[in-house]
Amino acid sequence: MEVSLFSFFAGVGMMDLAFERSNFSIALVNEYEKQFINAYKYVRNRLQIDEPVYGYYQKSAEYFSRRRGKKRLQRLMACERLLGHVIGFIGGPPCPDFSVAGKNKGSHGENGRLTKTYFDIVCRNRPDFFVFENVKGLVRTEKHRLFYEEMRKKLSANGYVLSHRLLNSLSFGVPQFREREILIGINANSFPAILALSEAGEFSFPWEENMTEDLEAVLLQNWPTTQRFINNSRRINRLPEYEQLTVEYWFRRNDVYHHPNTYDRFNVRAGAEKIATIEEGDTTGKSFKRLHRWRYSPTACYGNNEVHLHPYKMRRLSVAEVMAIQSLPHDFCLPRSMPRSLMFKTIGNGVPYLLAQGIAQSLFNFLCQLNKGRDNT
Repeated sequence: MEVSLFSFFAGVGMMDLAFERSNFSIALVNEYEKQFINAYKYVRNRLQIDEPVYGYYQKSAEYFSRRRGKKRLQRLMACERLLGHVIGFIGGPPCPDFSVAGKNKGSHGENGRLTKTYFDIVCRNRPDFFVFENVKGLVRTEKHRLFYEEMRKKLSANGYVLSHRLLNSLSFGVPQFREREILIGINANSFPAILALSEAGEFSFPWEENMTEDLEAVLLQNWPTTQRFINNSRRINRLPEYEQLTVEYWFRRNDVYHHPNTYDRFNVRAGAEKIATIEEGDTTGKSFKRLHRWRYSPTACYGNNEVHLHPYKMRRLSVAEVMAIQSLPHDFCLPRSMPRSLMFKTIGNGVPYLLAQGIAQSLFNFLCQLNKGRDNT
């Protein structure tokens, strides 16, 4: 089965790469920010991955929900269908307006409107399936949840059977406590077999199929707390059975101190004396939070004056270290010409690689089963 993806709000391609390495093919990439598009191309070139067959569209996603863009998208989808390919849309619209730590403007905010735009694109173009990713505020905050429920009703009315779940990246082996809402929709006209698996417009997706960790057990562990600043990384109490979920494990796994982006970091100017007093593992501060080498990281959030400090060096994290915390492959790197603020923004906003990979692998297997049912009818 050949599956072609049309990627919206693609950033630098973190989620796309996870899907592409899980039997999907990226057919088209949409991203508004020019620097992100350039970095996306740079990453693919370094990893020796062919360009998307329909290229890159540096436009607002709203373009594809209107006449000219909608027609172009439908023509490209028709080409894929002539080839017998299954077509999917994937996207994680900008989330600050739904974030509990963000602007909280919801669907009326400049970024929040783009979530509705994404669902409009799905309903107007009817791919065989779609994947949507966003922050936990979309289900945890009442006014945002009401908007989200309205959007799901709209998708159901357009023939999609849905499954959604709030996932924690720790469950997939990411060294980071990060909750993300994932919604998957299957077009019942494309896969009639989904109707037999659904009830009240929803189906049971195998979310746990590729989870590697028991989240409850992970959170109940006696993780090390805080300690005085020391350089000897072997002197500290740690949990060997959960070492794969720690910051230091991933720093070593990705060889971050020899990574091309190891020197891409901001210096601490104001507050340099203060950070020297922050103990390793103290993440209680509103601004400066020092990670613990033998513990997982809090949510990778590098805006709103939140500054994550290196566990045992007197500085902020580098881009290479942030990418390790997002569980990206060691050979994933960004062009040095890219502004550092945008490096941190796009990596911090991206879907953790192992989380995306786990979803992608489960989804591909699920689609294969549905496809067999379609072939047998």
